[in-house]
Amino acid sequence: MPESENYKKGREIRRQLMGDAMVQDMAATTYDNPTMEKFGNYASEAVFGMLWSRPGLDLKTRTLICVISDTSTARWPELAIHLRMALRQGWTEDELGEVLLHLSGYIGLPSVREAMIIANEIFQEVASESAGE
Repeated sequence: MPESENYKKGREIRRQLMGDAMVQDMAATTYDNPTMEKFGNYASEAVFGMLWSRPGLDLKTRTLICVISDTSTARWPELAIHLRMALRQGWTEDELGEVLLHLSGYIGLPSVREAMIIANEIFQEVASESAGE
């Protein structure tokens, strides 16, 4: 099947958001079977190629929307991915922490507590990865 323009655009945006190492790791672990490979290809085309590339919002803002949405809907594995993306797009740990704290008044402390635990783990992982470069 030929690659559509949206698929190509989506792969590039995904690489921008995640970085080469994360894209390669996900290809070798999460998308290493035919079922998940189809899902990954669809996500690249439809979500990253069509949605993330729309005009009107920059990638930095879009990553913050995902962090907020994941926290509000308790999508913890996705939150870890989107926090990494948000850091790559220039959000600081302090800013992301403040966003999560702000949510506590709207979605409740238990969800924000879980999000903060995940954020702390991701912040430590990213710092460790950066120190090892």
